[in-house]
Amino acid sequence: MKRSDVNEIMAQADAFMKSFGVVLPPFAYWSPEQMKARRADIDHLIAGRMGWDITDYGQGDFDRLGLFLFTLRNGRLDDLKRGTGMCYAEKLLISKRDQISPMHRHNLKAEDIINRGGATLAVELFGSAPDGSFDETAGGTVLCDGIARAFAPGEVLTFAPGESVTLMPGDWHAFWGEGGDVLIGEVSTVNDDETDNWFRDPIGRFAAIDEDEAPMHLLVSDYATWL
Repeated sequence: MKRSDVNEIMAQADAFMKSFGVVLPPFAYWSPEQMKARRADIDHLIAGRMGWDITDYGQGDFDRLGLFLFTLRNGRLDDLKRGTGMCYAEKLLISKRDQISPMHRHNLKAEDIINRGGATLAVELFGSAPDGSFDETAGGTVLCDGIARAFAPGEVLTFAPGESVTLMPGDWHAFWGEGGDVLIGEVSTVNDDETDNWFRDPIGRFAAIDEDEAPMHLLVSDYATWL
């Protein structure tokens, strides 16, 4: 992805979120220089990969296959393993109309996916094979606003604003905006995007960036090199 496109997506996403009364925390608007100046204070932010996250899954077609995310808070895997402390995470996502977030599962993370506003959120679901791998014949059961709902293999469930689905480790899922763009909330156990995303197809989690202009704000995938 070109950095100029990333900068534009950030600006558009910020405006979309604000249209629903959602304002990001102050660090979201720091420049790269401000982040460098505060480097000694932001170890938790960097370790938790909190901040802007824009991906085309390495496929070069963001409008068709992509996702906007902003990680608001994220705990520690050590706490999750101990079962005490900061064992939770929270994100905001934007799925554009017909923009696929591809079929994947998590080994550790349980997550509530919540339609916070906009159009309809569509979620395609499969269960797992006994070893956790993708199984096109496997269905399962999820919680929709706390109510159990069985799904057939490949069934697409839809969620209006205010509705949600709880996905457990091993639930294979893909999602997109149906009829328009959707603001999504995600509340989960500790999030580890580097090791706990298992895709059905061989794709990458993060985008490669073509630095055609200076970054407006850093992506979480920039932290290792810029900070």
